[in-house]
Amino acid sequence: MTDVPPSFAFLPGAPDSPVILHVPHSAREIPDDVRSGIVLEDAALERELDHITDAHTAGIADAAARAAGVAPWRFVNRLSRLVVDPERFPDEREEMLAVGMGAVYTRTTHKDVLRSDGFDAGPLIERYFRPYAQAMTEAVADRLAATGRAVIIDVHSYPSAPLPYELHGDGPRPEVCLGTDSFHTPPGLLAAAREAFAPCGETGLDSPFAGTYVPLEFYGKRAEVTALMVEIRRDTYMSEPGGPAGPGLHRLGSALAALVDAVSR
Repeated sequence: MTDVPPSFAFLPGAPDSPVILHVPHSAREIPDDVRSGIVLEDAALERELDHITDAHTAGIADAAARAAGVAPWRFVNRLSRLVVDPERFPDEREEMLAVGMGAVYTRTTHKDVLRSDGFDAGPLIERYFRPYAQAMTEAVADRLAATGRAVIIDVHSYPSAPLPYELHGDGPRPEVCLGTDSFHTPPGLLAAAREAFAPCGETGLDSPFAGTYVPLEFYGKRAEVTALMVEIRRDTYMSEPGGPAGPGLHRLGSALAALVDAVSR
């Protein structure tokens, strides 16, 4: 379809930057042929997008890229996570399958039906998920080849109050949650993030969301690929659930730029 944007973009940074800012959940775009498989009426779909989209996170990453002394690379999903969620496992390893939110969602944030029972996710996996995963793998390999390492910083946001779909929503909800991996998140990366985001409020670890995103080709195998998930509480920079951004966006962009510069050296 000619009116549908590319499903992702890899935006170049400085040749000597090891950093990839990964923005998987910022978009609301759903191609018409994918929309036809979603059972929600238009108004209900817009409300769901308000809740599920990490609104303005592409803007935070853009602000960071412009402010950083060494411009990071950016890998940005151009389509809504309601098309496919590129950060899920595409099989039974995915714990979010328990609430209908594997790589292709069948339930909403409030556990309502999003796609009919028996929906065949296979075509969406082949058309969107696998090309995205391959391109992200190649992006990381490119940084490894150019700099000897890769630093993946995932840029996410989350609501100030838990949504029904959350599996771990009863824990702390700090202004900035840092998701970590025991293999891919070294102490120096975590310390740099804590320092960079200190002006933005409390930083916490792995609550309400944990883990990082590393392409499977490198996951648990290549220590030169380091990763951190940055989950920003939405009330710190926007009107919830799906409103405009406020001045907090620029503060967070500056903090993210400070982290980029700290780990680029």
